[in-house]
Amino acid sequence: MNSVTLKKHRALRGEMTPPPDKSISHRAVFFSSLAYGKSMVSNVLRAGDTNSTINAFRMLGVEIEEMPDGSLSIDGPGFMQLREPPDVIDCGNSGTTTRLLAGVLSGCRFFSVLTGDQSLRGRPMGRVIRPLHEMGAMIAARDINRYLPMSITGGGLKAITYKMPVASAQVKSAIVLAGLFADGETVIEEPVKSRDHTETMLKAYGADVCVDDLKITVKGGVELSPCDMTVPGDISSAAFFIAGALMVEGSELLIKDVGLNPTRTGFIDVIRKMGADVQVLDGRELSGEPVGSLLCKYTDKLSPITLSKEDIPSLIDEFPILCVLAARAGGVTQIRGASELRVKESDRISAMATELGKMGVKIKEYDDGVAIEGPVELRGSNNLQSYGDHRIAMALSIAAISAEGESVINGTEAVGISYPDFYDTLKGLTH
Repeated sequence: MNSVTLKKHRALRGEMTPPPDKSISHRAVFFSSLAYGKSMVSNVLRAGDTNSTINAFRMLGVEIEEMPDGSLSIDGPGFMQLREPPDVIDCGNSGTTTRLLAGVLSGCRFFSVLTGDQSLRGRPMGRVIRPLHEMGAMIAARDINRYLPMSITGGGLKAITYKMPVASAQVKSAIVLAGLFADGETVIEEPVKSRDHTETMLKAYGADVCVDDLKITVKGGVELSPCDMTVPGDISSAAFFIAGALMVEGSELLIKDVGLNPTRTGFIDVIRKMGADVQVLDGRELSGEPVGSLLCKYTDKLSPITLSKEDIPSLIDEFPILCVLAARAGGVTQIRGASELRVKESDRISAMATELGKMGVKIKEYDDGVAIEGPVELRGSNNLQSYGDHRIAMALSIAAISAEGESVINGTEAVGISYPDFYDTLKGLTH
């Protein structure tokens, strides 16, 4: 297990570009692999999770070549021409790879098996298996169809209308992808809006997808066309440095080329309500996605905020760092309706309550969230744990550089899942 030791820093200053967006990178590889012909994907994230997706499609017969400039040339055979994998597909730690791939494989007339690391094998799969069963896929998974490993025999799918009990971009995307193979029009109804990269990007690849508020309709049997994509910077990865700039006195940080899709900017909306000094500059569009730069400055006083179930889908990835910011707000911040966070890479509610408690934060844990009383002067701890969760590790690292004393964060190898250069970037910005 790797560990990192961090001390309080005076400021975060300068410019940085976050790593490519993980969600968009996954989908660009998925849709390019399903299209008939050659697509070029530029600025794709190369990290543990996205490598799992790339390796999976190579096993399914897709030719994926890394170019000298780091872009990917993906020669797709068409979604009806994927081949049976010669071995079990290992999805590593990637829930996105697993759930979206389950949708694809449900439409393929062959046998396949998905598994993953210990963390992924403990994450719930029933929510994606149920609608795919309803569409006609034969799926069996461990513990009465709850957990990986999962076997899939696909083909012969029928279109369904599915009302999602919980907003989930991964589950929604799996059904949309299965709908590409189905006979007729598949309709998905969301309870609240989740990130919409799948619907937006599939249109660029020629899919017949219609979005009407919370209802998504996809027509089956429409061949996808190749498309050249450039992936913007990841707002979820940028969030850690945004928070660091707000918390460390004297900071002024320009974060460039960040994806600003409205279904992903809940963190920006929330911290502005808390009084954060964050400005959007140079707004424009890149491969159909809004992007811009963020100028972030130290903010002396933050206000508490109350968040409910409707706010959570746009904050799933940012919950850990939002908890750190809440410790600096002058009052009680309430985050509720977030029970989904107990089944991410870790139990993020329990993890943040435990680890921030070690740093002197007054935090109350609920079944579906936390209450955090601030402001608190964070203190270092020599035994902080990541729980194998990349976002927990990065959030605790930002807390550590704004805390009194020295902190040791254990399990920092998890950061490689989404942001392999995180610590190098942090070191380059601290003064």
